[in-house]
Amino acid sequence: MSDRMPTLFLGHGSPENAIADNAYTRKLTTLAEELPRPEAILVVSAHYMTEGSALTSAERPRTIHDFYGFAEELYEVEYPAPGAPQLAADVVGLLGGQLDGRWGLDHAAWSPMRHMWRDADVPTVELSIDLSMPADRHYELGRKLSELPDQGVLVLGSGNIVHNLGAIDWNRPHGGYEWCAAFDAAVNERLGTRDDAALIDYDKLPGGPQSVPTPDHYLPLLYTAAAAGIGAPATTVYEGLEMGSLSMRCVRFG
Repeated sequence: MSDRMPTLFLGHGSPENAIADNAYTRKLTTLAEELPRPEAILVVSAHYMTEGSALTSAERPRTIHDFYGFAEELYEVEYPAPGAPQLAADVVGLLGGQLDGRWGLDHAAWSPMRHMWRDADVPTVELSIDLSMPADRHYELGRKLSELPDQGVLVLGSGNIVHNLGAIDWNRPHGGYEWCAAFDAAVNERLGTRDDAALIDYDKLPGGPQSVPTPDHYLPLLYTAAAAGIGAPATTVYEGLEMGSLSMRCVRFG
């Protein structure tokens, strides 16, 4: 068996998943048990946007509660994972960009991770997203990360394949609109054949413009697909549509 780490894309959905016990969070727990233990984790976060690429470099990154209007219990959650300043510096060497000692771990990272590594003991770095770059440039940056899985680093993209908050139907906890289901299925089909060119040109897929009104939650998928390598198989480890316009699909590469 190869010692190379797989890469992961996780649909993180609502911040409430951080404190929920449901089929999704239970799957995260079993998924972590099935993986080799990472030496460190690099999270490509849908909630960390900067001009140019940035890497969190704090030795003790703070827990960021980047949401509002939820239960008080959620704001009391802390996820004190250590940072990995050397990994951050190494990734800057691969991608360019800058080190950021002020940002910490936002809920794209700690919401799923607290179900996977409950002891918060795996060193973790976040990589930001520069929305001024086209999708193919993000994919190219992901390719530059492809040496990290050989070093025991888990490249983890956290976003949602379909993420249209403007179309949310709070009375529809399960299931998606027709365009949501069509786009999620089209992406899944391209993942199965590893048609990465089609994944990059996602706006041309059925339902693309409605499913990805802004690219922040979709782009982490491209990083993890690219970092895994072209030949790495993609396997859905969890799927589901929620509130009309969210896909919770989670994908393991390799």
